[in-house]
Amino acid sequence: MKHLNVGFVSTRFAGTDGVTLESSKWAEVFQQNGHHCYWFAGDLDRGNGSRYLVKEAHFQDPTNDWINREVIGRRERKPSVTRAIHDQRALLKEHLHTFIRQFDIHLLIVQNALTIPMHVPLGLALTETLAETQIPTICHHHDFYWERVRYSVNAINDYLRMAFPPHLPNIQHAVINSEAREQLALRTGIASIIVPNVLDFKTPPQIDEEGTRRFRASIDLAPDDIMILQPTRIVRRKGIEHAIELVKALNEPRCKLVISHEAGDEGFDYAEWLKDYACENMVDLRLVTTRLSDPWYAGESRAAAHTLWDIYPHADFITYPSLYEGFGNAFLEAIYFRKPLLVNRYATFVRDIEPLGFDLAVMDGYLSKQTVQVVREILASPERRAQMVETNYSIASQHYAYSRLRECLNLMLASLFGETMEPLVAGRREPEIDGFLTIDPLQVVFKRFGTGNCAGRLGH
Repeated sequence: MKHLNVGFVSTRFAGTDGVTLESSKWAEVFQQNGHHCYWFAGDLDRGNGSRYLVKEAHFQDPTNDWINREVIGRRERKPSVTRAIHDQRALLKEHLHTFIRQFDIHLLIVQNALTIPMHVPLGLALTETLAETQIPTICHHHDFYWERVRYSVNAINDYLRMAFPPHLPNIQHAVINSEAREQLALRTGIASIIVPNVLDFKTPPQIDEEGTRRFRASIDLAPDDIMILQPTRIVRRKGIEHAIELVKALNEPRCKLVISHEAGDEGFDYAEWLKDYACENMVDLRLVTTRLSDPWYAGESRAAAHTLWDIYPHADFITYPSLYEGFGNAFLEAIYFRKPLLVNRYATFVRDIEPLGFDLAVMDGYLSKQTVQVVREILASPERRAQMVETNYSIASQHYAYSRLRECLNLMLASLFGETMEPLVAGRREPEIDGFLTIDPLQVVFKRFGTGNCAGRLGH
């Protein structure tokens, strides 16, 4: 089969969460080989001509939100909840069948919707659709339910065994780390392939120096300020309090901590606590509050957005003190932009990434004086920074480039389609996703918390 119509399915393809970013990279690899990509989700920033938007498919849809409250943390499921689940399942299944027919889909790629049960009706609808159509499918698993404490007590074990993930002959399963592969096999008997997060290390990012200066001015950074960037969503498992502790320990008034992503996916309590914590520790904390869009997709829906790629070039140092990560997009992004970084030794990092020999500042669950001194030395020495970032770029180019993704996809495609499928090869980027969208940095909105800015902060 020379050209495929590839249908990506999830609850959301918008913004800069890990699922959205990796999906766009997969789509880029397919499009480089002449395949066409289409998108099904409850929140989309893809182009109008290739998308199928179903608001009920979003994990924050009001009905789904009510279902989650009724089944997570409880052991008994009410009949009314079961009826609601199956009503939504039937609705979403009809939309999935329409999506497949409308775009003549040859291959489905399900991104995390059959992994973590944030949307049980969508998982059930997908499972039934795949069983009924036998359409070739790749399930890309980022976060399994057994990896999250909040799902340890639930009223949907019957659905979890059926659909998260399903065991069907037309599915190839991909996971993002070694532990996930072992646990998937142990718990379900399902074999899988490890597909780590990747970046296009053969094509270094293009940096607009004038835009860099304008962006720094737009968030009120002086030319000699040191920008410490926390490039993650504001959720508890990101350990952002350690970034605040680092800036405090550096005891350098020029250091400003900038958090690039919004809060909201898991509530706002943690974000409010971080603001308090920064004020208590006299740390200048700045939140970029404009929603960031996916830098790998340059469709018309992105015209009013700002991308993470507009922020990375301005950072002097990256903090990544996560307590848990399935893999770690921000880790690769920091290396891609040749930035020095601090990493907490979360489990996947220790097992899959650290043995490759990256040159990093590391912490092991807490911020030691030795780690602070290492960061201080890195910030003080341009020579040390240059050696560090070039070493890391070289290692990542060998292990986490697009060539690794193509190899993994070719294995799965060969299993699904046999000899009729031409292998994916390195190619020139399609015009529709070529380069990066230019955004006026002065349009970025930020809010500052910390030294001298504690009064009235909770209303912002």
